[in-house]
Amino acid sequence: MLVILMENQILAPQHVCPSCLLADRTGQPRWSNGKLRCGRAISKVAVEQPEQYQCLMGFRIANIE
Repeated sequence: MLVILMENQILAPQHVCPSCLLADRTGQPRWSNGKLRCGRAISKVAVEQPEQYQCLMGFRIANIE
């Protein structure tokens, strides 16, 4: 499940991504084959952390399983 990490809250992509020009036609992040296609991977600080990405709009997105 993808979530958007803000400074003090977690948001669902459906609250942010529909206004993004890079979102897919359903308003979701372009997630394909375990990678965010509309952003870049961020290196982990700790092994326990989920995969995180920086989207082109500037939000941090995490893949929580």
